[in-house]
Amino acid sequence: MFENVSRRTFLKGSAATAALAAAAGAGSLGMWQSQTARADELHETKEAPSLCNGCSSKCGLVATTVDGQLWTLRGSDVHPYAKGHICGRGHGLAQMAYSDERVTQPLRRKDDGTFEPIDWDTAFAEIGQRVKDIIAKNGPEALGIIQDPRPSGKQYSKRFMHALGSANVYAHSSSCNLSKESAYQLTIGASNFSTDFGNAKMVMFIGRSYGDGIRPSSVQSLASAAESGTRVVIVDPRLNNSGIFADDWVPITPGTDIALLLGMANVLIEEDLYDHEFVEQNTTGFEEFAAEVKQYTPSWAEKICDVPADRIQELTRAMAKAAPAASIEAGWRAVIGCSYANSFETARVITAVNSLLGAWGAKGGALLTSSPKAGKIEDARFADPAKPDKPRVGNKEYPLALDSAGTNIAALQAALDGTMKGLFFYNSNAAKGYAQPKTWAEALGKCDLVVTIDVQMSETALQSHYVLPEVTYLERLELPEFVGGKKHFVGMRTAVLDRIHPETKTCDEIFNGLAEACGVGEYFQFTAEDWAAAQLETVGVSLEQLKKDGVVELSDPHFEYGVPKFKTASGKFEFKTDKMAEAGLNPVIGYVPRKVTPGEGEFYIVGGKQGIHSHTMTQNVATMNAISREYHMERLWMAAADAEKLGVETGDTVEVSSSEHTGQVEVRVTQRLKPGVVFLPTHYGGDSPYQTRSYQYGISLTDFIPFDVEPGVGSMMSQEVAVSVRKVEA
Repeated sequence: MFENVSRRTFLKGSAATAALAAAAGAGSLGMWQSQTARADELHETKEAPSLCNGCSSKCGLVATTVDGQLWTLRGSDVHPYAKGHICGRGHGLAQMAYSDERVTQPLRRKDDGTFEPIDWDTAFAEIGQRVKDIIAKNGPEALGIIQDPRPSGKQYSKRFMHALGSANVYAHSSSCNLSKESAYQLTIGASNFSTDFGNAKMVMFIGRSYGDGIRPSSVQSLASAAESGTRVVIVDPRLNNSGIFADDWVPITPGTDIALLLGMANVLIEEDLYDHEFVEQNTTGFEEFAAEVKQYTPSWAEKICDVPADRIQELTRAMAKAAPAASIEAGWRAVIGCSYANSFETARVITAVNSLLGAWGAKGGALLTSSPKAGKIEDARFADPAKPDKPRVGNKEYPLALDSAGTNIAALQAALDGTMKGLFFYNSNAAKGYAQPKTWAEALGKCDLVVTIDVQMSETALQSHYVLPEVTYLERLELPEFVGGKKHFVGMRTAVLDRIHPETKTCDEIFNGLAEACGVGEYFQFTAEDWAAAQLETVGVSLEQLKKDGVVELSDPHFEYGVPKFKTASGKFEFKTDKMAEAGLNPVIGYVPRKVTPGEGEFYIVGGKQGIHSHTMTQNVATMNAISREYHMERLWMAAADAEKLGVETGDTVEVSSSEHTGQVEVRVTQRLKPGVVFLPTHYGGDSPYQTRSYQYGISLTDFIPFDVEPGVGSMMSQEVAVSVRKVEA
């Protein structure tokens, strides 16, 4: 359907994007480079490895400094995610270190809502006393922390809360991948899987776009697969930026992917195209699933997802013919992340289709690989605090949520009902990026203590009692990051730059200070460097080696193709899972509809990422914001057929309304969108006046979403909303 673009062409374009991100509106860094680049002067040049902070991939990078200031970044040649490249987002985020709108000293909110600077001793002492007061009155279970996982943050936050006696540690997952990872854990015994692109004959993507991601290695793998003849299918209401590698675009009704997938399962079973040997030997609950899926014919699916029945049949037969070197890709946020009332069940169906294809462990199929981790540390300083007496808030209400993540929605609900009294946020902008902001504002307003640890004055920081400034990722050493797959690696973020602002602190310094002030300092008698060295020793790697190399390949995990061991309750793939019944849901994989359907004159709305941004974290970075403004990247996408009906043209201003919010934004008319659907990039509409570049630039999807929760798993259902759109006359 599309003209193929070569991998070399794509990478050339990516390099141009990176150059643009590095050059456009470069601010202080760019000006310093210009002033410094004189041939007649001598300068001290150094290189140091680290890990990017632009997204959760944490790609390896190498930074060059001149006279102690950042000069260039390049991708690590040995890191498995970078493979010698950094995306535009990774280049641009580095400028955060030199931002003129960083938080550079501790802040305390005054009664009038403004903030005043205080010293660290005062901040620690006051926070410590409030924590002690909450524990004395309400118990440690009234405290919680929400963190966007980074190597040190996820370990320090857990240690801190457990030392206080609270199990309330939450990742950002309820707005990202909680549904997917929780579902996969039930069916395949792992929270994720990978596609063997090098050998795949056919791959289907459900709402995911590597081209908008962007992890360099993923893009390269997809580009190489496309060049070698792999049939790539994109199922998405929007023709996303991975379309240049695709053979087929399937424009589906948002939130109905589950119907398409069940229709495919029906074809595989009813036409006897499934892998009998795999199913008989490696699965449980197939008979019940086959009986369930009998009703989900392609004709039934067509009525729901608006994909023609014959198209469903053709795609399914092609997948069966290519099997086992064919699979549904694992996905990310989008459809099976935390978008709909059926995201959890959609993820289960994806694994079911892959099972019918016999794709698990097959060459060219879906792979379950292992991951390394640090071993047991003998040094008593690093012994874990005692396990808290009471379980994490939300575990009972949302039993399907992945244990390692929990659901921070439960913390939000507990704050609303007055049982959660103190909340800490580390590298997390929950109040804007996670769920409906009005609900977060109400909840945080009821707390006795809200503390945000961040490098910028986010919307969450704006609603906090205290804001503690961390150094940027280029100024700190963090705990090791272990990377799994066919090979195993360990990488580490090292300090590339000296501390730019003297009153900022590293993650470990902040948590060590908080712990001491809260009376649990005995569990924090070490630095991050000490802890990193102890972890690395357990895998036979020295701290000095990792500081020098940035990433080290660990011992060979001896990956082999073949049916993997499913770490489920049954030891097999589960078409039927008893744990679902405990949550009041159907144990057998089946159909769950999306919750919200647009009425007359309304649109489905979907959100998504752009290659130069990472949600709200990057929206105020000077160069990235400048690129957004130059290319009008904040615009609402609208299908040409819909635009014609409304009398709308590209560049016009439209008003977007839901039950929760009304906002105005420019429109982009396109053929790359299914009629009846509008698309909004999820990086704009900032509410913090301290972030002047992003403040009220564009609109934010989270403002329009009613507060609601996916049953059983506790995800935020970020696209269960319908909106009206009207042209704003000049």
